[in-house]
Amino acid sequence: MIANPADLMALYSRESLETLKTKIDLVDLVQSHVELKRAGSAYKGLCPFHDEKSPSFIIQRGDSHYHCFGCQAHGDAIAFLMNHLRMSFSDAVVHLAERFDVPLIKNEGEDKAADFLRKEARKALAEAATFFHFYLLHTAEGHVVLEYLYGRGLDLEFIKAFQVGLAPLGSLLTKVLKEKGYKENSLEAAGLFAKGHDFFQDRITFPIRDAVGHVIGFSARKYKEETFGGKYVNSSETLFFKKSHILFGLSYSRARIAKERKALIVEGQIDALRLIQEGFDFTVASQGTAFTEHQGEMLHKLGVKKVLLAFDSDKAGQEASIKVGDMFIRLGVEVAIVQMPNDMDPDSFMLAKGPRAFEELLMHTESYISFLIRQHPTSTAAAKVQAAHAIKERISAWPDPLMVHESLKELAMLLQVPEETLGLKAGQVAMLSYQKKLSLKTSFVDPIKVLETDLISLMLLGAENEVVFSNLKEEHFLHEACKRIFRVCLEHHAKGQTIDLLTVAASLSSEEDLALLNEILQKKVNNQRINSLLREVVQKILERQWMWEAEHLRVKIQSLNHSESEALLLAKELTELRKNPPKVV
Repeated sequence: MIANPADLMALYSRESLETLKTKIDLVDLVQSHVELKRAGSAYKGLCPFHDEKSPSFIIQRGDSHYHCFGCQAHGDAIAFLMNHLRMSFSDAVVHLAERFDVPLIKNEGEDKAADFLRKEARKALAEAATFFHFYLLHTAEGHVVLEYLYGRGLDLEFIKAFQVGLAPLGSLLTKVLKEKGYKENSLEAAGLFAKGHDFFQDRITFPIRDAVGHVIGFSARKYKEETFGGKYVNSSETLFFKKSHILFGLSYSRARIAKERKALIVEGQIDALRLIQEGFDFTVASQGTAFTEHQGEMLHKLGVKKVLLAFDSDKAGQEASIKVGDMFIRLGVEVAIVQMPNDMDPDSFMLAKGPRAFEELLMHTESYISFLIRQHPTSTAAAKVQAAHAIKERISAWPDPLMVHESLKELAMLLQVPEETLGLKAGQVAMLSYQKKLSLKTSFVDPIKVLETDLISLMLLGAENEVVFSNLKEEHFLHEACKRIFRVCLEHHAKGQTIDLLTVAASLSSEEDLALLNEILQKKVNNQRINSLLREVVQKILERQWMWEAEHLRVKIQSLNHSESEALLLAKELTELRKNPPKVV
């Protein structure tokens, strides 16, 4: 995926981005994530950005912006995807272009052939998922497999919800897709065709989707012992499919994970789908490999503050819990362990005991430190000492000193040993906190840039911008890139045009400006105070300009290049200026 707006704008023409803006149907986009009901000339629903019982989230018919009268959330299609699904700006643009079938035209010099191949391969994967699903539901061979799936506890609702399919023996998929106009190189790029035949044969297929729901590959399970190969076969590495970069189930769980800031992590794909179907739609699984740091970062970037690990209770599952838990602790994420009964995984537990019993498991999770202690014998004094030292060594390697301190305190309490024996001393928390604050102060912060980027962030995220244009001009901006972005906003305002993220991005050309825009879009804004915050920032910029003008006059007065009468006039001007501090109108 494209990393930031600068990369995006370097790739695609301004005209294609402007076309995209005219084609976006905000109601259609939002309805796929929020239940909206027609109310006169508007659509209303429960706000996805805060908990509410009466709908206050509204989109006026024909408008390109949403607004919540409860939490004051406001924005366009890109802002919705960035805030609701935690997409990057560039990912949101690409997603909208694909959703509304708008070709993003490449600038000269870009590899158009490679881009075409990528698009064809992506479409072929979606076609393959449809074909496999149809073959399972509507053929005699498929009906045999359906009986097998029913016997495994997968009902028709589950099969349809997750587009479970069947890849037939032979190369029927390739034949069908070639008849639809797909070339072999597109099918190879999609991972569907290899060495002269279909890659997936005689297996039950589960589509693997990226974070926004596009099919990017398949996991295929054999249902007959005589089928060649291992129990599961996954897509090989392709343009889209990188096993260590994929979180299975994220397309179904992303919205709730982003909203509630928590994620449930399981080992198996069936485990994840079963839990999602039963309402635990904040579940993900690794893609048949050990959980990777990249996968952890994906959840961290979604704002996750807590993860619940529901791995198998066998030795491999326990070791995975230690490793994955340690990874998230290093990211500053709280870790809780779901204690699965022996010989049961989440899927088998759900089938045997139901969702209410699983909810009980989630309500009685174990802390990560307690879980670590259980992995060591502590029945004798010597064993307890060894356990304490081993766990202390792990904890001490964590990067956050406050996390280390609090975890060592918990370790001492659970092992019932004095805190001093683990190296904790009175007053150490205060010292660690002071050291952390001191280290933050050593990094340089540009106050000019902070103030002006705050203003632009508020403008782009839906504040009432008339207060800006009534009070500020280009000369109020001291940071050159901020001044250029403000100039774009000013020009669109003068033409009576709506100021939104895509419009502004399409009007910028330099990499510096686009990089700054990407930085601005990462800022967190309190939607409930967005307009009052905007007035505060405008006031600060006016005061900064006022103080600069006063200082300029003072220096001018003190210079020796003026007559006495000129100096008196300047002094009078300075006095009048000081008597009239600026106020936002």
